[in-house]
Formats: sequence, C-alpha cells, structure tokens
Amino acid sequence: MIRNPGKEALVAYLLIAPFVAVYALIFIYPTVQMFLLSFTDAGLIGGGDFVGLDNYERLPRDRRFDTAFWNTAYFVLLTVIPGTVVALGISLGVTRLSGRLQALVLALFFLPYILPVSVVYRLWDWTLNFQFGIAMHLFDFFGMDRVPIFKVTAWFMPAVAFVTVWWTCGFSVLLFLAGLRAIPREIYEAASLDNATRWTTFRKVTWPLLWPVTSLVLTIQLIVQLKIFDQVYLFSTGGRPNDNLVMVYYIFQRAFQSDQGGRAAAVAVVLFIMVIIVSVLNFQLMRLSGGRNR
Repeated sequence: MIRNPGKEALVAYLLIAPFVAVYALIFIYPTVQMFLLSFTDAGLIGGGDFVGLDNYERLPRDRRFDTAFWNTAYFVLLTVIPGTVVALGISLGVTRLSGRLQALVLALFFLPYILPVSVVYRLWDWTLNFQFGIAMHLFDFFGMDRVPIFKVTAWFMPAVAFVTVWWTCGFSVLLFLAGLRAIPREIYEAASLDNATRWTTFRKVTWPLLWPVTSLVLTIQLIVQLKIFDQVYLFSTGGRPNDNLVMVYYIFQRAFQSDQGGRAAAVAVVLFIMVIIVSVLNFQLMRLSGGRNR
C-alpha cells in the first residue's frame, strides 16, 4: 500500500491539536504567568511594578517560609515511605484472600480514598477530639493525660500524616495489586518446587518484579505530599496555623490573606521547581535501584 507521510503527519497533528490546546490553556499559560508575576510586587488581582529578584531574595530571611519548607519536608518524610510500606503490606495480605471476602476487604481499604477531605477532617476531628473523642479513652485507659492533638505543634504533623496515610493508601493498594497480579504464577510455582520460604520468595521474586510499581507509587506519593494543603488547613482551625505552615498553605496566606500575589508566586515557583527536581531525582534513583535488583 502506498502511504503518504505528509497526509499521515497532518492527521496526527489534527488529532493531538485539541489536547495541546487545552494543555496550553490550563497549564502552560498559567505557569508562564506565574513566573512573570513572581518578578513583580502585584497583588492578587491587578498589575504591579517589576521588582526583579526581590521576591526571591526575601525568602531566605522569611521565618514563615523557613517553617513552611521544613514542615513540608517533615510531612513528606512521615508519609511517603510509610504510606508505601503500608500499602504494600495491605496488598500482599489482600492477595491471600479470594472471592467475596477479598472484594470486601479491598473495598474497606479503598473506601477512605473516595471520601472528600471535609468528611475525612470531620471524622478524625471527632475521633481525636480532646473532650469526647474515642481515641481519648485510650489515654484514660493507660492513665495518661489527654492531649489536644491538633492544637499541640509536636503532635500536629504526625497526626495529620497518619490521617493522610489512612486516607490515601487505597489508591496505592490498587496499584500494588495490579503489579502483583501481573507476576506470572509459574514463577511462584517454580520457587515452591525449590522449597523457597515465603521471605525468600518475596525477596527474590516478588520484590524485584514489583519494583517498577513501587517506583511509580513512590513518585506519585512524593508529588502529592509535597503539595499538601487541605488537611493542614482544616486541622489547623482554632490552633496555631503559623506553626503548622506548609508550602501551599504559605502560598495561600500570601496570596489570599495578605494580597501579595508577587511574593506568593515566587513561593509557588520554588515549590514547582522542588517538585520537578525531587520527582526526577526519585525516578532516576528508583530506575538505578531497579537495575541492580534485576
């Protein structure tokens, strides 16, 4: 069959044009505008004067930015790897079940993921409430003083991290289950014929073959948790929000509460670059580690 490369290329461009147009409108254009805004002293609405790198030079001297940066890093440390390990453990347990029981257990673990953040906040705010929360009875049982968990800075971030892992691990469980089901059963049968223990089978078979999925889960969790905002904003209500700042929360304060669009855009640019750098480094490290596991 005679093919016309020019006509095929034109058809290809026409097919991808709608996606490119939408992508440019909702991502590229706002991103460029954000970069341009970060070099001005504009408010949230309206123009402003060009100030060069002044907004960026202020960041190292800004105590709230320093707090937001380290709180975000702390939160990522508390959620990314622990959440991945929890999801992997749950998926390994679910695979040992079958039939309706497996479907029921999987649904129970996935159910929190479909809840809106407002419902998650209300549920755990009631559970950990200082006066009538169910969890407070555990403190009473062990003879400990009750703690207003979301009002104490030392308890706040670990508690929000725990809630976040409970809320989001369902999606990671599905990814791990898909990876486990893609592993041929013949490999496990061969391992059992060699009298391999469960730990040896996991270490020599399951873990290396599941590494691409693990890398994907870690990368997704890293990106998502770097942009944490909703939980911190809601659970900080009535507490000390400036002590619990994270990057996106700080951007919100600068833009919507202080009407400093230029400074907020500078912080957003820093976060944008952080997400790109950390994601690329994580992906490359996962790929190199995966190559060693093969």
